[in-house]
Amino acid sequence: MIPILLLYLFACISLICLLLLFPGVAHEGTDLGVSLFMDALFPYLLAYLILTQWFIRLTPTKVDSLSKFKLYAKTYGISALGGFPTGAATITYLKKSKQISSHEANTLLGICHSPSPLFVIGFVGHDLLNDSQFSWQFLSIYHAVSIILLIFCYYYYRKDSQNSINLTIQEQPKKHENPFTSSVKDSIPTVLIVGTTIIFFTTIYTVLLHSVKIIFPDIHNNLTLLIAAMLEMTNGLKIATQLFPSETTLLLLLLVTFLTTQSLSIHMQVAVIAKSERLSLRPYILMRILYTILIPVLFYLFFLI
Repeated sequence: MIPILLLYLFACISLICLLLLFPGVAHEGTDLGVSLFMDALFPYLLAYLILTQWFIRLTPTKVDSLSKFKLYAKTYGISALGGFPTGAATITYLKKSKQISSHEANTLLGICHSPSPLFVIGFVGHDLLNDSQFSWQFLSIYHAVSIILLIFCYYYYRKDSQNSINLTIQEQPKKHENPFTSSVKDSIPTVLIVGTTIIFFTTIYTVLLHSVKIIFPDIHNNLTLLIAAMLEMTNGLKIATQLFPSETTLLLLLLVTFLTTQSLSIHMQVAVIAKSERLSLRPYILMRILYTILIPVLFYLFFLI
């Protein structure tokens, strides 16, 4: 534990020094992060996040219709439409309201986690590729795998539903609490987390890349792409389309890999939201590894051969 803390401390001090050494570059990175958030994510996230939170409050679990399958389907549908981190926000709400157990929440955190269809179709398909065919192909593969895993999860937890699930009557909202206003209020922290992580990691990427280029002026573009994609997915997607506009197969595989693996920025968003209900991130990490291996392979076999 101590070596890890020392590593974090070293990284923090190093980044602070870089920000102090290159304030102009840091400003450029922040501007880029704000631009990415406002142009690529905010328009596709805010409305869906509020609407999905509103929807789940308008359809509470009732004693006479407790159906785990319906609850799973509703949770997955919300996460699939809203995109990450809507799934994490929804699952923590269900865990907090005791509609699902901790074990279920830990598992669903990795399954109910997908990019927004508006983001994939609008930003990736329309803005970057000028063609939405890739977006529909990717979404079909991604959600087919997720639904299969969701069904397995449903049958696994159905066996001990009486023991492992503390399904209680959902507390009715107070009379003065409007479901819509509470949805808006609860969506604000999620939007702030998304915006903060995107701007932070884009700024760090810009400063790190500038520092590395001073030491290694001939750094390969592929390395810069890898660093960008690891820190912030949206920036990685944009750079990939700029570097490989004519290499269709390679470009599409990179886009699939980035959309499936996501980035440290997105994983930090999920971690912050999940830790508010003390959810374990181990199943989430294992699920991300599985998706990273499976989705690009299936996409290549079905659409690129």
